[in-house]
Amino acid sequence: MALLPLVIYPDPRLKKKSLPVEKVTDETRKFMDDMLETMYQEGGIGLAAVQVGVHQRILIMDVERGSKRYGNEPDEKKSAPLFLVNPEITWASEELNSYEEGCLSLPQQYSEVFRPKEVKIRYLDYNGKPREEKWDGLLATCVQHEIDHLDGIVFIDHISAVKRDIIARKLKKMKKAAATN
Repeated sequence: MALLPLVIYPDPRLKKKSLPVEKVTDETRKFMDDMLETMYQEGGIGLAAVQVGVHQRILIMDVERGSKRYGNEPDEKKSAPLFLVNPEITWASEELNSYEEGCLSLPQQYSEVFRPKEVKIRYLDYNGKPREEKWDGLLATCVQHEIDHLDGIVFIDHISAVKRDIIARKLKKMKKAAATN
């Protein structure tokens, strides 16, 4: 497995819509394994292919393993990775849930986002088998966040323009500071 470089906001690649995967192959599975290793290394709970510069409708998640960001230490024994190819939301509840979201492509930036509390998702799994799941809670929030990435949407697109501008300015400062070091 290999670590993949993250695409950091405001990189225009994050705004580009991803294309469907025609078939899950060994190459697709290797790429998903690399994505998973990258996500674990970066301390995330979800990662879309576009976040590593690949515009294919692929995402991976693991909300069970834990992350310092979410108040617990990573625990490999609790690992429960999910691999979703061509995911689509087929149903969403009217009831909303709020969550303070963050993103590996917007490092150290968080904001409360409201999303449907429950969703049904149709996708191909790691082996290309069609699946349909109904998820709620953090899993529902995470999958919606990652599917947004596949559609060229980042979580700050769901917040007020004022909050979005504050985050964008913070990220520009961080980038500038990193370039001078």
